[in-house]
Amino acid sequence: MYAMWRLQVALCTLSVLLSLSSGGESKARSCSEVRQAYNVKGFSLVNVPHQEISGEHLRVCPQGYTCCTSEMEDKLNLQSKLEFENLVEKSSHNIRTTFVSRHKKFDEFFLELLDNSEKSLNSMFTRTYGKLYMQNSEVFQDLFTELKRYYTGGNVNLEEMLNDFWSRLLERMFQLLNSQYHFTDDYLECVSKYTDQLKPFGDVPRKLKAQVTRAFIAARTFVQGLMVGREVANRVAKVNVVPACVRALTKMLYCSYCRGMPGLKACHNYCHNVMRGCLANQADLDAEWNLFIDAMLLVADRLEGPFNIEAVIEPVDIKISEAIMTMQDNSMQVSAKVFQGCGQPKPSGIGRSVRGISDVFSARFRPYTPEERPTTAAGTSLDRLVIDIKEKLKESKRFWSNLPDDICAKGNLTESDEEQCWNSHTKGRYFPEVVKEGLTNQVNNPEVDVDITRPDTLIRQQIMALRVMTNKLKNAYNGNDIYFQDSSDEGSSSGSGSGCSDGCTTEFVFVGTEAPVIGADRSDERAAAAAAGKSLSREPSLLVVMFALTLPLWAMQTQWR
Repeated sequence: MYAMWRLQVALCTLSVLLSLSSGGESKARSCSEVRQAYNVKGFSLVNVPHQEISGEHLRVCPQGYTCCTSEMEDKLNLQSKLEFENLVEKSSHNIRTTFVSRHKKFDEFFLELLDNSEKSLNSMFTRTYGKLYMQNSEVFQDLFTELKRYYTGGNVNLEEMLNDFWSRLLERMFQLLNSQYHFTDDYLECVSKYTDQLKPFGDVPRKLKAQVTRAFIAARTFVQGLMVGREVANRVAKVNVVPACVRALTKMLYCSYCRGMPGLKACHNYCHNVMRGCLANQADLDAEWNLFIDAMLLVADRLEGPFNIEAVIEPVDIKISEAIMTMQDNSMQVSAKVFQGCGQPKPSGIGRSVRGISDVFSARFRPYTPEERPTTAAGTSLDRLVIDIKEKLKESKRFWSNLPDDICAKGNLTESDEEQCWNSHTKGRYFPEVVKEGLTNQVNNPEVDVDITRPDTLIRQQIMALRVMTNKLKNAYNGNDIYFQDSSDEGSSSGSGSGCSDGCTTEFVFVGTEAPVIGADRSDERAAAAAAGKSLSREPSLLVVMFALTLPLWAMQTQWR
C-alpha cells in the first residue's frame, strides 16, 4: 500500500516537472524572426528581446508573452501611421496626376489657341489692309485682351465686352466711311446707340456673341473644374489619421510581430473594417464627387459639340471681316439713318480720296489653311483632349468610397487564406461582419472607435467646394455664367450668355441665373477710340477703307453663312 502511494507521488512529481519544463520552453520562445523583421524596417535592435517577455506593459497589442517592449510598440504605432499615409497617397496618385496633367494641357491649349488666333487675325489684316488696319489695331487687340482676361478668371462680362467691341468698331468705320464730316464725341456716342437698331454688321455680332459666350464659359468653367478636382484630391489625400485609427492600424499591421508571427498578414475582412473606419470621412466625399464628375462630363460633351471653343476662335478673323464687309455694303443706309437720328454732322472740309485703292488689293486676303495654322503646346486638337479626359473622369467615379477596399486589395496587406491570416489577436478566421462605407456606418465598426458625431472639417470644406463647382458646371452646360446677368438679349432670363431668337438652333438655348453684373470699365478706351477716330478722319486717302475692309472676304462668305 505504502509502495503504491509512493509510486503515485512520484508520478505526480514527474507530471509537475514536465509541466514546468513545458512552461519554461513556452516562456523561452525565440524572437529571432521578429528581430530580423524589425531590423528590416530600419529600427535598431538595441533592447529588442531575444526571447518572449511578459506583455503587461503593452497598450495596443494583446498582452501576454510578447516580443515587443513599450518602446517597440510606440515605434510601430508611428510606423503604422506613416505607412497608412503613404498607402493613401500612393492609391490616389493616379487620380491626382490626372487632374494636374489635364489641367495643364487644357490651360496651355486654350491660351495658345487665343494667342494663335490673335496672331492670325493680325497677320491677315496687316497683309490685306496695311496701314489702315494698323491705325485701328488696338480695337482688335483689346478684344483678345479681354477674352484672355475672362478666361484667366477676370471680372469680364462677355456680353458687355463684345457689345463694346462692335460699338467701337462701328464708331471707327462710321468715321472712315464718312470722312467728309467732322464728328464730336457726343455724336459718336449717339452713333453707338444705334448699333442694335441698325444692325450695321448684319447678323454676325449676334451669332458670334452666342458662340463666343457659350464656348468661353464652357472652356473657363471646365478648366476651373479640373483645378478644383486637383485641389480636392490633393487635400483629401493628405489624410488626418486620428489616434483611434492609429491604434487599429498598429493592431492590424504589427501586433503579429509582438506575437512572434511577423510574416502573418491580416485577414481580408479585417483589413476592410480597419480601412473603412480610418477612411470613413473620405468615403462621405464620394456622393458630391460623383455629381461633380457627372457635371464635368456634361461640359466635356459641350466642348466637343456646340460649345467647341476651337471651332469658334479659329475662324473669328473671317467672321469679323464679313461683318466689316456687311457694314460697307449698308453704309449709305446706315449713314442716312444715323444722320436722321443724331442730326446732320458738320463738314470736315476734307473730300474723299480714292488714291491707293489698288495697293490695298495687291495682297489678297485669305485665311491660313489647317496646315499653316500655328500648332499649340498641347500638340493635339480639342476633340482629342476631351476624349482623353472623359475616359479619365469616368474612371475616377466612386474613387473615394472604393479607396478602403482598393488599399486592402492593392496594398499587399492581406492574406487570401482565411484560416492562415492575422485576425487581430492570433492566426485564424476573422468572424465579424464588414461594415458599410461612410461615417454614420462606423457606429458598429468592431475595429476602429469612430466618433460619428464629429465629421472631419477639411472633408466638409471639400464637399462644399465640389458643390459650388458642380453648380457652376451645370450652368456652363447651359451656356450660362452665374457671375453675370444678361444685359441685352431679347427673350432670355437673367444670366450671362446670349439668348436665342426663333432663328437659333435648339442646341444653343440655355437657362439664365440671377447674379450681379460686373462689367469692365471701358470709358477711357472709348475716349481714346473717339480721339483716334478724329485723327483717322483727317487721312487723305480714307475712302480706301470702304473697299479695303470689304472685298477681300467675298470668297470666304460661304464658310460663315
